[in-house]
Amino acid sequence: MISAVDLKAGMTIIVDGKLIKVLEASHHKPGKGNTVMRMKLRDVRAGSTVETTFRPDEKFERAYLEDKDVQYLYNADNNAVFMDMETFEQYEIPMNTIEDELKYLLENEQTSIQFYGSEVIGVSLPQTVVLTVTETQPSIKGATVTGSGKPATMETGLVVNVPDFIEVGEKLIINTTDGTYQKRA
Repeated sequence: MISAVDLKAGMTIIVDGKLIKVLEASHHKPGKGNTVMRMKLRDVRAGSTVETTFRPDEKFERAYLEDKDVQYLYNADNNAVFMDMETFEQYEIPMNTIEDELKYLLENEQTSIQFYGSEVIGVSLPQTVVLTVTETQPSIKGATVTGSGKPATMETGLVVNVPDFIEVGEKLIINTTDGTYQKRA
């Protein structure tokens, strides 16, 4: 069992027989009353997202997931297709359940998928990925790192705020937990 105060983004728990993935978790101390945990949760099987609050001492059963190394192949009929690198078995995951993760994946890239028992439930991303800028405003002469930045569209469609000196075609390291620019690759 795990307390609500110990839940972090990326963890998977079981609530009323449903597999629930924690997308965001934060403490909230209102002016009056007790501390509560604000959570953004996604039902792994249904794909629905809900925002709710829990008391910090509420307990949940933790879902133990197994990771398997795979290669992301392609999208077909609203499913993302992955292939096991050892057995060449293919797995299909509905795109609506992993739409956030697909923003960080390129076709033919190696990653890992998560299993709950024999059920495929999601994709496990590395901490950072390298993506190429496909569209951004022209760089500004004399721009510094401390500028406010500009939006840049990556090759997967992800939009990231980057420094003013970044140009189209540059490879960047992107943090997958919050979708922020880290540095040039």
